Amino acid sequence: MDKYIFSSESVGEGHPDKVADTISDAVLDACLAGDKYSRVACETFVKSNVVVIGGEITTKTKLDFETIARKAIREIGYVNDDDVFHADKVFINLLVTQQSPDISQGVDALQPGTNKEEGAGDQGIMFGYATNETADLMPAPIMFAHRLGRELTKIRKSGKVPWLRPDAKSQVSVAYEDGRPMRIENVVISTQHAADVSHKEIEKFCIENVIKKCLPARMMTAKTEFLINPTGRFVVGGPQGDTGLTGRKIIVDSYGGMGRHGGGAFSGKDPSKVDRSAAYMGRWVAKNVVAANLAAKCEVQFAYAIGHPDPVSVHIDCFGTETVPVSKITRAVNRVFSFQPSDIVAQLNLLRPIYSKTTNYGHFGKKGLTWEETNKTGALLKAL
Repeated sequence: MDKYIFSSESVGEGHPDKVADTISDAVLDACLAGDKYSRVACETFVKSNVVVIGGEITTKTKLDFETIARKAIREIGYVNDDDVFHADKVFINLLVTQQSPDISQGVDALQPGTNKEEGAGDQGIMFGYATNETADLMPAPIMFAHRLGRELTKIRKSGKVPWLRPDAKSQVSVAYEDGRPMRIENVVISTQHAADVSHKEIEKFCIENVIKKCLPARMMTAKTEFLINPTGRFVVGGPQGDTGLTGRKIIVDSYGGMGRHGGGAFSGKDPSKVDRSAAYMGRWVAKNVVAANLAAKCEVQFAYAIGHPDPVSVHIDCFGTETVPVSKITRAVNRVFSFQPSDIVAQLNLLRPIYSKTTNYGHFGKKGLTWEETNKTGALLKAL
């Protein structure tokens, strides 16, 4: 029997990198709300009481960057009087220009007059992944870690536990046997807190009100280890304690390390950037392959050249779990799905201000997102 332990982490909305992601996606949604053809590459840097918003943005929407940023920070929860990083007190700096015409000419119309197909906004490789080990067709470790983070945030924003603060991280290690998740080996939660609460109270709260509430009891054993604020204290956090940058949590955003990642970040980018839209496409394809029972696991990889509408490669790996030959699955996928950037945008209805919904607790495994629909299983089976 093949046995191993796999760990994945998640981070809360108040983690410095997620603060940056949240602001970048809020700017993107504001652009798309007024101009669905906006070209946005928004990067945010946060440290202490400073926010720097930079990037290339071409849009007809009139933007109030300061209002957008302060609202995002306020909704995260940085509003305590003792916060150095405070929604009403941060200094906001703007370094924004328009998209380079050298890029836009390839994205908007490749070879004007002869080919009006939209090209990819950049070169790069993208991956999509799905597995039948959970109902959401996602790896168990990352989904468990996200659950803990969501619950911590829910409780904090309810005001029922006043010592909770926005910055937090979670991590879950799952024991696998023959590729199936069997039990939880250990759980790590680090949550920022007010200075006047004891470690013992934090530990009891996290175990009883978060871990035992969120994680399946059948997977917990007497040997499951709980590590709560392992350093013993986490008062200084958020951008006061660490620097935050857009796009630094790409593994948290995707599959927790279980499926591969092409390297491109998601937040702050409009759908012409295949780093984001093609990664969503890959998830949609992989999830439909697994939902159609063509494989227990599926990973899709494809690659693009800047300004070119067709992917330069499409590869599917089912890790030996396929129920029909992978070559047939690949042919069926290519018949059912179009990987051209403009078609991805149309198929997944991406020209909408939906991206703030994706920022925290993963871009995959959530309800209400078009790339999470399993509406192509019948078409795949028919194509086979």
